[in-house]
Amino acid sequence: MGKILPSTLLRKLSSNSKKNRLYQAFQELGRVIRTIFLLQYISDMKLREQITASTNKVEAYNGFSKWLFFGGDGIITENDPIEQEKRIKYNELITNSVIFQNVVDITTILWQLKNEGYRFSRQDLERISPYITRHIKRFGDYVIDLQKIPHPIEEEIPL
Repeated sequence: MGKILPSTLLRKLSSNSKKNRLYQAFQELGRVIRTIFLLQYISDMKLREQITASTNKVEAYNGFSKWLFFGGDGIITENDPIEQEKRIKYNELITNSVIFQNVVDITTILWQLKNEGYRFSRQDLERISPYITRHIKRFGDYVIDLQKIPHPIEEEIPL
């Protein structure tokens, strides 16, 4: 086996020439890897279920984030990249903050139910989503009391 410097490899790959033999070799390798994955995907029901479940979670997050985006139906109308990035980051901050509060509220309710004698399994908890919106007032005045110290959060619910 021969050796090649990383800088030489990167220079060859960055030439963007489709006639480059190294480029062609990596392209073919990529096609082989993709074909192997597609064959596994077609033949493995459990793999398809896992991928579908993961995709559904991502889509649920994106839908929740879009729902929280005030005005414009989640469309950023600014052409300035810095302003676009700010709006994306602000929306992510709001989305993650609401998800966190939802999880805290759900955990509190689950503790109350457990203390009342209700029993639930890990499978029951897997069906609960932090992307609920019915209780959220999107538009209005929000008063933040920075002097109020929140209660400590129970991190785990024993099953």
